[in-house]
Amino acid sequence: MSPYKIEAGTAQHVGNRKQQHDRVALFTSAQAPGYVMAVLADGGNSAIASDQALLTSKHLFDAFRGSGGASLQRLEQLLRDIAQEAHDVVRMHPIAALDEPHSALALLVLTPQAQAVWAHVGDARIYRFSGESCAMRTDDAAYLAHLVEHDKLPAEAAAKHRNSRLLHNTLGNHLKNPFITVGTHQGLQPGDALMLCSDGLWQLFAQEELAAVVARHTPRQAAEKLIGKAAERAQGNGDNCSMAIIKLAPPAPRT
Repeated sequence: MSPYKIEAGTAQHVGNRKQQHDRVALFTSAQAPGYVMAVLADGGNSAIASDQALLTSKHLFDAFRGSGGASLQRLEQLLRDIAQEAHDVVRMHPIAALDEPHSALALLVLTPQAQAVWAHVGDARIYRFSGESCAMRTDDAAYLAHLVEHDKLPAEAAAKHRNSRLLHNTLGNHLKNPFITVGTHQGLQPGDALMLCSDGLWQLFAQEELAAVVARHTPRQAAEKLIGKAAERAQGNGDNCSMAIIKLAPPAPRT
């Protein structure tokens, strides 16, 4: 019997932009019973790259066989493959030479063995909450270290990577392959929660605020409150705002 039951939901708001370029989804797969995948793609100048990220995620997850229990290494490789293949396909899009569609990406898989495996590219974020505390948040630290150690950039230049087309870490960047950061956690339990979100949300909240809202409400209620507060704080300059929330609740008692 699973040590918890899953309560999950996704939400989006266009903010003060003309169009919604973010995409977010939750997937299950017939060939991987008990596994759940969450995907959030934050498209920059269009939805082409974020649409492709969701299509690639679903296609590769549907083909993934999880029977017998997949190793964490296999799951990490699955997420790496999704990010790289989505990037490659976007680069082949007919509009790529003119408009260069791009997207940040956050991926998360929960396993029947109470494990979480995640990967991200760029400014999309993944959080793991324990009750009302933030136990983990992804960031750009690994990418910045890569720029300093591999590309031999001064630390000050690496810190300004978002302002450079050459250095910006996204799917679809024709100047650079995506740098994919992966992570794992074992021993998920009731009271834990995970959240994927675009920068239209996370830039407006402290991590403790997000943890408290998610802990105190259902995923749908939490999303509504966060979107409303994000619109208030953005003061008419809100970006696309998207999230996926997965809460782990105690299992229903046996009757």
